[in-house]
Amino acid sequence: MNLHPMAAALVVALMAAPAMAGVTAEEAAQLKSTLTPMGAERAGNKDGTIPAWTGAATAKSGITSDGRRQDPFTDEKPLFSIDAKSMAQHAARLTDGTKAMIQKYPDFRIDVYKTHRTAIAPQAVYDATARNAISASLIDGEAGPQPKGAIGGVPFPLPKSGAEVMWNHKLAWRGTAWNWEFRGYQLSADGRWVLAGDSANDTTMPYYAKDASAEKFAGEYWMVRSLTRGPAIRAGEAITGRLNLDESKTSSWVYLTGQRRVRKLPNACCDTPTPFSAGITSFDEVEVFATRLDRFDWKLVGKKEVFIPYNSNRTHTPAKDADVLGSRFLSPDHVRWELHRVWVVEATLKPGQRHTSPKSRYYIDEDSWQAVLAERYDANGQVARVPFGLPTVMSDVPATAIVTWGVYDLTSGASYINGLLNERRTPYKPMPAYKDVVFTPDAMAGEGVR
Repeated sequence: MNLHPMAAALVVALMAAPAMAGVTAEEAAQLKSTLTPMGAERAGNKDGTIPAWTGAATAKSGITSDGRRQDPFTDEKPLFSIDAKSMAQHAARLTDGTKAMIQKYPDFRIDVYKTHRTAIAPQAVYDATARNAISASLIDGEAGPQPKGAIGGVPFPLPKSGAEVMWNHKLAWRGTAWNWEFRGYQLSADGRWVLAGDSANDTTMPYYAKDASAEKFAGEYWMVRSLTRGPAIRAGEAITGRLNLDESKTSSWVYLTGQRRVRKLPNACCDTPTPFSAGITSFDEVEVFATRLDRFDWKLVGKKEVFIPYNSNRTHTPAKDADVLGSRFLSPDHVRWELHRVWVVEATLKPGQRHTSPKSRYYIDEDSWQAVLAERYDANGQVARVPFGLPTVMSDVPATAIVTWGVYDLTSGASYINGLLNERRTPYKPMPAYKDVVFTPDAMAGEGVR
């Protein structure tokens, strides 16, 4: 893999540093000079195809009066497209997963647009990130490595390990709390799109609460309550999750309409299939990667310039979900790709552990710290699954955060797409912080309607 020269030098230098420790004040000072406040390189690339980061807000990406999110780049046209005929020409900037999609499906292509570095955050997040750079460390927990001494910002803006980069993804800035309505679709092996879920979610990140402090933080960094409204056979189902930095303490509950009871999920983790995706995705493929890190060794490969989905507000502009759902993947007409620098992290299964994907590779956007692409390999070393996330620019948060995500299964031909907003009227709306009681099994039981 051809690494970005500056990143390659940084990785080599950091390998000699003490493991699992915060950086020095001198290193952290780069967040105000050569690096952005979140830890990305401020400068553009040599040929100008990646611009410098300015920190300026992108206009007209908020929610309109009719409940739709605007596309600030609606008038832009693709610079070029990449398909099976032109893949070799651009191979150095394509992930193996993208190449596998192009090779398997003759009508799959990516439309590459001008790069915009839209990822920004409030000043409070920048300030917290600067503090975390010095105070945060990675410790061994019961569910693998976990951050300590971090709160309110990117925990490791100058990462020294693959595990630190993955925690940056898990704790990436998406807002403090939000409400949204969306649909998820299952693609059957014979090519039929089937509605798997029509959901309404309330989500909050106590990690980013205004009054949060590292000393008092109890570890629950993400809380979600999801109510299923359709299809009819699933209407009334609900799920509540409380994710902890120590993933052995993470808890999830499901409300079952047939029993009118709340049950605790025994293993909402790792390669366990998710019920809301009809079993097509696993829990650790939600938004490209989620849950515990202890089954794998995490190698920080370095940084690379790659074509990735980005600023894909155009995915949400068609009025119908069917306009976005293509033959066996999202319609290339409605997915925007750009050239960005990404951190590359490889996960290799530890001896004695089991997983359906013994090896995976993740691509994490340097500006937002969100994993946007991945490929998961089977036991024969072949790309078998391609998780992806589509970052959407949202000036009202402000953030550039994944909204739509999914997984293409290249072995079975089945796929799952989640987070389609086209026929919904609440597209990731920022909210005041929710009360803790909202995310409890008792609250979910009290709201059961079937």
